[in-house]
Amino acid sequence: MKYDRKRVLVTGGAGFLGSHLCERLLVEGYDVLCVDNFFTGTKANIAHLLDNPYFEMMRHDVTFPLYVEVDEIFNLACPASPIHYQRDPVQTTKTSVHGAINMLGLAKRVGAKIFQSSTSEVYGDPDVHPQPESYRGNVNPIGPRACYDEGKRCAETLFFDYWRQHRLRIKVARIFNTYGPRMHPDDGRVVSNFIMQALKGEPITLYGDGSQTRSFCYVDDLIEGFIRLMNTGDEITGPVNLGNPREMTIRQLAELVVQMTGAKSEIVYKPLPADDPLQRKPDITQAKALLNDWEPKVVLEQGLEKTIAYFRMMVARS
Repeated sequence: MKYDRKRVLVTGGAGFLGSHLCERLLVEGYDVLCVDNFFTGTKANIAHLLDNPYFEMMRHDVTFPLYVEVDEIFNLACPASPIHYQRDPVQTTKTSVHGAINMLGLAKRVGAKIFQSSTSEVYGDPDVHPQPESYRGNVNPIGPRACYDEGKRCAETLFFDYWRQHRLRIKVARIFNTYGPRMHPDDGRVVSNFIMQALKGEPITLYGDGSQTRSFCYVDDLIEGFIRLMNTGDEITGPVNLGNPREMTIRQLAELVVQMTGAKSEIVYKPLPADDPLQRKPDITQAKALLNDWEPKVVLEQGLEKTIAYFRMMVARS
């Protein structure tokens, strides 16, 4: 009897995005193998999936080869917040580069289609706004963020070289700022930072003058983009920007979080970290054209409401 469920490997599957992707793939009827070394991912993120007979968890570091039989691979493994990826920058670069080599090698061996979660960080501190996929970036290859930025850029190079040299079926998504339940409470990103500070009654920390901008995409919208991109024809490789084009200043976000949490927190200012981008907004023209009119549906206030409820629950348990 032919086994009709697609077998999908998700690296970084116990992380923020990975756990939501595993959940969605199970709903879609896939057989899911979740791989994670738990550097930033947690078992709590996937605990509710462990009883599903079509879900399997494996502790593994993608910097080492993996030998499994799968039909598709989503390569999400890599710490994604500055606090985490700067903690061990050499390992961050290894995760992006060696991890890509190992997963591409696996895809080549078993004939799998493979998805790479790249990042808007490949654009660096952009001097083109908003950022289209054709923009080659304004990057600092020797700065404190380079372990992540350059690691992801090199991973993209590897993906396209495997596509050109071995005709591997690849999909590359460039992810812009994403938020939602299961974010790590100590990841140093603005959404989790602001919510946790507000819920604890601590001052809200703004770096710089708060005028730098970001565009925040709710996790469900991003995962929908992942699925649609993976399901496109082999002629579509990407890279494709996935994110929310609604731009706002960091100060506006801080004020909104204070208002929505009912906090009494004051806003305090600290120096801007090195190479922190001043503007970040995706041009999603290509995503709309290639992914059946994909665009974010969840407005920021709705997404923040769900995210605040998640962190409120975490604070209550701690």
